[in-house]
Amino acid sequence: MQVSVRDNNVDQALRALKKKMQREGVFREMKLRRNYEKPSEKKARERAEAVRRYRKLMRKRMEREGY
Repeated sequence: MQVSVRDNNVDQALRALKKKMQREGVFREMKLRRNYEKPSEKKARERAEAVRRYRKLMRKRMEREGY
């Protein structure tokens, strides 16, 4: 990942880098890797995340259609 510093404005470049890292999911990945996660726990977490994403999609779809 790369961010260019313009006009010696390091603060702005740092903000841009943090935003890119957030979008890519780097912080979330670091948090998950902090502790060991058993394969069964990982599977359950991923399944729950998939269900959450699906329900959110259905809510938005229903809202758009006017139900």
